[in-house]
Formats: sequence, structure tokens, C-alpha cells
Amino acid sequence: MKFLIASDIHGSAYYCDLLMKVFESEKADRIILLGDLLYHGPRNDLPRDYNPKSVIAMLNEKKNLIMAVRGNCEAEVDQMVLQFPVLAEYALLPVGDRMVFVTHGHKFNQDNVPPLKDGDILLHGHTHIPACIEHETYTYMNPGSTSIPKAGNPHSYMTLEDGHFEWKNLETGEVYQTFN
Repeated sequence: MKFLIASDIHGSAYYCDLLMKVFESEKADRIILLGDLLYHGPRNDLPRDYNPKSVIAMLNEKKNLIMAVRGNCEAEVDQMVLQFPVLAEYALLPVGDRMVFVTHGHKFNQDNVPPLKDGDILLHGHTHIPACIEHETYTYMNPGSTSIPKAGNPHSYMTLEDGHFEWKNLETGEVYQTFN
């Protein structure tokens, strides 16, 4: 099974549309969204083509293919318009002999690591900065942001297939990091 992993759409119709096109071209089976889907938040400028209603429509079209966790910008009102669950603090995804702890990153992160077995993966967004950091007992991964990347990084996403992770530029499709 192939997963497309993305975070921090922040209501950008432009980048959500691009993400949906990438989902099709990647021939991914499922989408994992790491939160902050509709609202841009008070610390961010408006992303390109800010239009949460369009984002709602695009995501709802894929409702049976999406697994999402709650970001710090999600609220109960978002769940009222989205037709897939978005209020879970985390999800667990088995990948081979590892467990991937999927969360947004504002609660569980490198400074507040959840209970993990040696070799497990902590996967979150929130920082808008792509990352793959191997710690002594776990690996931290972040796909970056689809709509508001920070620290000079590209608009980005990840794929996961057969235990192989790839970080990709959302606009060019270029692979710029991998992890097995």
C-alpha cells in the first residue's frame, strides 16, 4: 500500500488542488493528513488562494481515503464540515516491525516524545520544516508544509511505500530525501 503524507494545508485551495493532483499521479492508495487543514492560524500570513470552503470540497471528495489527526488549528466546527474524522490527537500505523506514531506535533514532538519502542517513528507536521532525524531510540520525521513552508524549504509532502519514505517537492515532484 502506498501512502501520501502531507501537513499544514492551512486553507490553501491552490496547494490542496496541487496535492490532490499529486495524489492521483503518485497512484497512492491513501492520504495521511497531519493537521491544520482549513485555518491559517494567527501566526501565519494567508496562504496562496486561501479558500477553506474549496479545501473542504476537495478533501470531502476523498473522505474514504483520508486518515487525519488534529492540528492546533482544528476545532469542532471543522469536524462539522469535514466528512472524515479530524479530531484524533494521534494515530498508530504499523510499518514492518516499526510503529509510526502519527500526530500534528503541537503536543507530542521531540521535546515531548510519546511512549515509543526502540526503532519506532514519530511522524508530525506543525513546524512547516521537513525533517528526518535519527535519535538514539526513535526516528523523527516531518513532511514539511504543503502551503506555508518555513526556513527556505519547498512546498512538500512525503510518500510511504513498503517501508520506504520519500520527501518530495510538491511543485516539481523532485525527491530530496529518503529513509528506509
